[in-house]
Amino acid sequence: MHGRDCTAPTPAGIFMSTGMLKIEWAAQYMPVLAAIRKQFEKERPFAGMTIGMALHVEAKTANLVSTLAAGGATVHITGCNPLSTQDDVAEALNTMKRIHCYAKRGCTTEEYYAAIDAVLDAKPLITIDDGMDLIHYLHTRRRQLLENVIGGCEETTTGIHRLRAMEAEGKLEFPVVAVNDTPMKHFFDNVHGTGESVLSSIMITTNVLIAGKYFVVSGYGFCGRGLARKAHGLGAKVIVTEIDPRRALEAHMDGFMVMSMDQAAEVGDIFVTTTGNVGVINKKHFRKLKANAILSNAGHFNVEIDLNWLNEHAEKIVKRDGIDTYFLKGKAVHVIAEGRLVNLATPKGMGHPVEVMDLSFAVQALSARYIAKNGKELKGGVYEVPQEIDENIARMKLASLGLSIDELSKEQERYSQSWDIGT
Repeated sequence: MHGRDCTAPTPAGIFMSTGMLKIEWAAQYMPVLAAIRKQFEKERPFAGMTIGMALHVEAKTANLVSTLAAGGATVHITGCNPLSTQDDVAEALNTMKRIHCYAKRGCTTEEYYAAIDAVLDAKPLITIDDGMDLIHYLHTRRRQLLENVIGGCEETTTGIHRLRAMEAEGKLEFPVVAVNDTPMKHFFDNVHGTGESVLSSIMITTNVLIAGKYFVVSGYGFCGRGLARKAHGLGAKVIVTEIDPRRALEAHMDGFMVMSMDQAAEVGDIFVTTTGNVGVINKKHFRKLKANAILSNAGHFNVEIDLNWLNEHAEKIVKRDGIDTYFLKGKAVHVIAEGRLVNLATPKGMGHPVEVMDLSFAVQALSARYIAKNGKELKGGVYEVPQEIDENIARMKLASLGLSIDELSKEQERYSQSWDIGT
């Protein structure tokens, strides 16, 4: 137990579990994280430290976990969503040195928080969250452990929103790096990762054609933009709903139809919410939906589709694995993955593509190192990823692709920094 190094070459003839095979498959497409791992093996930035994590436990995450362990950390990890854990990967993690995994797919609410408790029982010095449940639990249920924590990292938009609300009220008691808010996360993970993985999960779960469908994207942030572009590329007629007039105008200028959800509910065939807010699709919309409309959510929590109302007012039948069908006065409405993260919570959902998560988890790894070095000097609050970390990861990725870019000459540097050179 706790003895296998997932990045070591597999000896010929040695049987490997399905979880370990998944982890090694992902590792070969994660060159940036592999380079960081080599740095960590030499530097040992986490020597003697315990890191507590609540993330989607799947193969790409496992490579982040093993990278942190290679840097000297003892890692305790659980899931951040009841349906996003891959059990075979969780099992494989528990065979690696200094790694303890408590995640289980399909866990109850009680089991979910018992696993959070198990992570916190290890008294982590650094937390790494996706959705902020670990930090929330520390501040509300396990406050006696707060003095032990030097800082944390947060992966996703929903978690950052919650953290900034805590910060505004003066209740965030240690520094947290906003990994989600950096360009390397926005431009690649949110745009390309969400866009491709959401569509892949919808298509493999429903087996319906995207081309020609009215495809409704709720929210035109980075995730919504990427999803709208990808759906359009597959031939969908894309509708965007928004509350921000500037983003709505941007969607219009990008060539998409813009309307309210009240209007979109009457024409949409497939819906994806990406807002992170509650009740985006609710009872007034359910009554307007076309027969066989497909509803899904790409936000972190299952609150964007009002499932409580549906469960109280409609008859539910499971017609296909990963899909609940609700009948409203004889009209069928299909909800994918219980309204949870559609790219991870479906039976065959694999999450973001490997190469995208190579970049996001590289940001996580280097941000965790930043907290390990600087956390004790920082006050409680939300901090941006240092620009040099973000740029370094981009350069590492370009190098892995064999791509080169230009550099400013000394004359160009002087010009760009001057104010007294006019026409």
